[in-house]
Amino acid sequence: MSQDRGAPPATGATGTPFDDMARYVEIPRVGGLRLAPDGSWLAAVVQTLSEDRKKYVSSIWRLPAHPGDSAAPRRLTWSKNGESNPRFRPDGSLLYVSKRPGQQAGADDGAAADEAALWRLPAGGGEAIRLAVLPGGVSAAETAAGTDEVLLAAPVLPGAGSGGDASLTEDDAARRQAREEAGVTAILHESVPVRYWDHDLGPAELRLFALPAEDGAGPPRDLTPGPGRALDEQSFTLAPDGRTVVTGWRQWDSPSDLRAVLAAIDVADGARRTLLSAPGFDFEGPEVSPDGQWVACVRSEQHTSDRPGDETIMLAPLAGGDERDLLPGFDRRPAGLAWAPDSSSVYFTADDQGRRPVFRVSLASGEVTRITADDGAYTDLNPAPDGRYLYALRSSVDEPPTPVRLEAADGQKPARLASPGAPLNLPGHLTEIEAAADDGTPIRSWLVLPRSASVTSPAPLVLWVHGGPMSSWNSWSWRWNPWLLAARGYAVLLPDPALSTGYGQDFIARAY
Repeated sequence: MSQDRGAPPATGATGTPFDDMARYVEIPRVGGLRLAPDGSWLAAVVQTLSEDRKKYVSSIWRLPAHPGDSAAPRRLTWSKNGESNPRFRPDGSLLYVSKRPGQQAGADDGAAADEAALWRLPAGGGEAIRLAVLPGGVSAAETAAGTDEVLLAAPVLPGAGSGGDASLTEDDAARRQAREEAGVTAILHESVPVRYWDHDLGPAELRLFALPAEDGAGPPRDLTPGPGRALDEQSFTLAPDGRTVVTGWRQWDSPSDLRAVLAAIDVADGARRTLLSAPGFDFEGPEVSPDGQWVACVRSEQHTSDRPGDETIMLAPLAGGDERDLLPGFDRRPAGLAWAPDSSSVYFTADDQGRRPVFRVSLASGEVTRITADDGAYTDLNPAPDGRYLYALRSSVDEPPTPVRLEAADGQKPARLASPGAPLNLPGHLTEIEAAADDGTPIRSWLVLPRSASVTSPAPLVLWVHGGPMSSWNSWSWRWNPWLLAARGYAVLLPDPALSTGYGQDFIARAY
């Protein structure tokens, strides 16, 4: 079975040509979407080529939040080292992480100029001010919707600040200097894992810090002294009142039993308690409801040699109490959670049949509603303050990530917003096909066909089977882009074989 989709809706003869690698690498790459507190504009992280064309540099852009807005996208930051992690304070000021040099809010803290710091851009514009930096730099930041509380994540060498008269900052800086002067680059690993994707873990440990509400009022306050490897690759969030941090926390029940529980940390005194924990499960991507009553997160079952783990959304009271599964019987893998402003439901995405639609689940009834019906793959969900709209990044196999506005009620007809990435004139078109495995199970694929292909002039075929392997060919790929081959006259088949997501747990288990 096949279905010809024709030309994608966002492309055309007037789009950016897509005929060689030089043009391809020049395409702006939009990501990291964040909606301002008043819903009037979006901050986006945009990657573009550096002046020497040897690397990509990220910057923060201001995008209009309404289709048809006459305001053009505007670049807000310009440092050569780039900026990332945009977050808003309630007053509309924008925080971000950058290695840029410049002025700080308080007295000079003597921090190294090449370390990433937290910066604040005033809501009304003007010069950005450096708010905080630590000897190892700032990795990420989170803000609270209802207060000026700011949370930092930063790497600190083991033992720093554990005793003596030196402050944590001084102690960590001294340990780093001693390590550098001794020429030590080795890492002592006393637990697993030792590496994540393309980088080693350690020797520094990630810690969480509370930043004083008043700019420049004092150094960041350590909330997690001596965490070991507990915060490696974990996500965290702040409750709207700024009093509680919710984070994944790696825990070893035995040397071979590693899992991530969901922990709540009191910002006032650093006291930590466990919200969710279960043997054989991890808890990831927590989000606190706008009314501060609930925490939603993804519960991931760990894989075994006999069967693949499943995923669902768990709901728990922030104050502690019985949790419940929000998606019993929902045979897809949820991700990218975002609360509705009235705290009555949770939006999420999940791979489904070569797409990644947006869903909504009601807390009261448990009803799951799919609110997008197009071919898009959605990420970065941002509900508007009044609940009417949902902002997101939408991509597909034939379109790069593009900011859109959806009607929150039904998600129909996503309206594209102005952004730095221009429509592309792709060198071909996309067709959806389906075949049957030996046991009759349908296997669907996307087929990229070059313009030159026809019945009388067939194109040579390249087969690309995705890695992962629990993933799906359902969105634009900057790393494995089939349109570069189409520009050279090749057809590219992108199948979702057994172990692919979007077809149910049994389809994943076929390969076990």
